Amino acid sequence: MVELYKILTIISVLAYWLLIAGITTRIVYKRRSIGVSLAWMMLIYVVPILGILLYFLVGEMNLGKTRAVRSKEMYGPYREWFRRLFAIQQYRPHNLSDYATPISHLCEKRLGIPTLANNQLTLKSSTETILTTLIEDIQQAQTSIHLEFYIWYPGGLADQVAEALIQAAQRDVAVRILLDAAGSRKFFNSKWPKLMRKAGIQLVSALSVSLVRMIFRRLDLRLHRKIVVIDNQIGYTGSMNLVDPKCFNQSAGVGEWIDVMVRITGSSVPVLNCILAWDWETETDQRMLPEPPKCLPQKEEPSDMVQVIPSGPGMPEDMIQQVLLLSIYQAKHSITITSPYFVPSENLLFALTAAALRGVEVNLIIPDKNDSMMVEWASRSFFGELLNAGVNIHRFRGGLLHTKSVVIDLHHSLIGTVNLDMRSLWLNFEVTLSVENLEFTQSLSEVQHQYMANSIKMDARQWRKRPLVKRLVEQFFYLFSPLL
Repeated sequence: MVELYKILTIISVLAYWLLIAGITTRIVYKRRSIGVSLAWMMLIYVVPILGILLYFLVGEMNLGKTRAVRSKEMYGPYREWFRRLFAIQQYRPHNLSDYATPISHLCEKRLGIPTLANNQLTLKSSTETILTTLIEDIQQAQTSIHLEFYIWYPGGLADQVAEALIQAAQRDVAVRILLDAAGSRKFFNSKWPKLMRKAGIQLVSALSVSLVRMIFRRLDLRLHRKIVVIDNQIGYTGSMNLVDPKCFNQSAGVGEWIDVMVRITGSSVPVLNCILAWDWETETDQRMLPEPPKCLPQKEEPSDMVQVIPSGPGMPEDMIQQVLLLSIYQAKHSITITSPYFVPSENLLFALTAAALRGVEVNLIIPDKNDSMMVEWASRSFFGELLNAGVNIHRFRGGLLHTKSVVIDLHHSLIGTVNLDMRSLWLNFEVTLSVENLEFTQSLSEVQHQYMANSIKMDARQWRKRPLVKRLVEQFFYLFSPLL
């Protein structure tokens, strides 16, 4: 009997060793950031069983077999759709700046999406204005309304949007809504889905969450895009979910969410519609490719130039991060960034500190209080290095600053759905606009300066005096920052 126990013990130890060795080999084999690999290995070594389980659930990019096959089959038709944009000379920008040119070349090479001229952009920085303007556009819709959001939370003006959509459907406007299953859980449990479907609205839950599905697809992969397209002529995108801040997440103790959206008309609207169509087909297997931009009369002059940059599974890896790094390294005078969740990659952290050290004024605006405890502590672990390099960190005290924006030298801007954390940069479905328009960029800069006026600028000397306990907590969460 004793011998049997010895044999079983040896077999158990050997099996355990083979399991750990196998997982370690798999982690090392996957080409990604060293910090991410080390964080996973530390988690597995400290809490082996839980760590291994978590790795299989969320450690690798796993879109699911059905979606992966579908995305591969979709690639050709969609790339052909984007290729047709190149044939419309009136939409090709004639004079891209030094800031926009390398980004345009990069996106054309990796995504097949060109920078397009003949756009008109309007920045909306008040959530009430955003929702009321959206309702007005919905009320004027003639043929189609397509919406895609991470969160739809019932209540307030968000309910008025729902009512406007139902009325549009009742007058034979084709309404399609794609919402992330996890982010919009409250909405799907409300009265609105039944009312919408009864009115003829196509409502789809994306990336459904269940115990069965987590075996085949990682559950933390989320549809984080925010896109509205009306009649293939008016588009919206930006940081705002379809929520009324006065009703949303009031129990978190961080105040109302502060957001911006961009209202777009012109050639880039069908591109946004095409991205939404991609997500719709990935989820439903129903193709709804939009009409490409129509040729304009020759007398039309190019206006705002926009590069639409989608990212996520099925698209080139590190796309958004490459664009961010290109923008930061080109900065000569100033960089101003807003982000609600700041847990940068090593490359991004180095780019920001290097910019500050070479004399560029770098301003980082983040919320004073965050709705994610882990992110807040992990974010603080980077403050010392940034402050020592000369980066100005402004902690916004007017609510949860949710705007995701970058302004370079008051000439070039990025705005969209991307947080400066690994989840947005590496995992989720996101979209960003690279904008080549001086007036729009300066308007965005003015909004950023309003945020700074309502912020407390951190003092490097005071930060160094924080208690040892806080330093230890920061370092603990820093170890897991690549996984947040």
